[in-house]
Amino acid sequence: MAVATPRRVGGVVEAASDPSLSALTEARLPRVTRVKNKSPAEVQITAEQIIREARERREPEHPRGPARKIAGADELAEYRLGERKKFEDAVRRAASCGSPSAWVRYAEWEERQGDLHRARSVYERALSSSAAAQRGHTLWVRYAEFEMRSRCVSHARNVWNRAVALLPRVDQLWLKYVHMEETLGAVANARQVFDRWMAWRPGAAGWSTYAKFELRYGEVDHARAVYERFVTEHPHPEAFIRYAKFEAKRGEVERARGGRSRGRR
Repeated sequence: MAVATPRRVGGVVEAASDPSLSALTEARLPRVTRVKNKSPAEVQITAEQIIREARERREPEHPRGPARKIAGADELAEYRLGERKKFEDAVRRAASCGSPSAWVRYAEWEERQGDLHRARSVYERALSSSAAAQRGHTLWVRYAEFEMRSRCVSHARNVWNRAVALLPRVDQLWLKYVHMEETLGAVANARQVFDRWMAWRPGAAGWSTYAKFELRYGEVDHARAVYERFVTEHPHPEAFIRYAKFEAKRGEVERARGGRSRGRR
């Protein structure tokens, strides 16, 4: 069978007229995407973020084998016994570095087994394993979030109370405690948590968060009282400026002027 050959026209080789040959000579290259907007993205990804995300997606050190089919209760009990032995070995190995991650994996596994009592016991053991474990707020947060997922509200409150008593300078613990109470609709409880937090004289962000909380529920007078306490505890220009802006937004011009003048004294 005759095969069409390319023709040379003006120094340029034309493609063969045979469709089958033409299909073979086509280069299937991806289209070049045109970038219309070359300005920097609003959110810049840092190297640290890339590394962190890569670590989170990283395969576990001991990848799981094929899913195991468990025939009955006896085999399930045997499987769980073997897994618990592995976790116990892991937490013993991790004891020297003081990282709570091995304990958290153990507790989360027990949670997936539906054994909340054992999961709670693992968290308690983790907290008592070392002073470093107690002083790290991450373990407290994971413990409290476990109780919240399990709908054990009283247990969650107990964990948050212990955490903020031990680490009162960690704002994240207070914020998460308040968020839980507010999510439950327990506004009065959330206000009590805020009052306990403010007794530790946190920074301006803590006071502003409290005032915004009161405003969400239309409690302008309560928010004003929060700002009064703020400028009393922190008699700095920044505090008075925040207070004055709060009053100005409410149309309280005289109060705003009074706040600014107090800040200049």
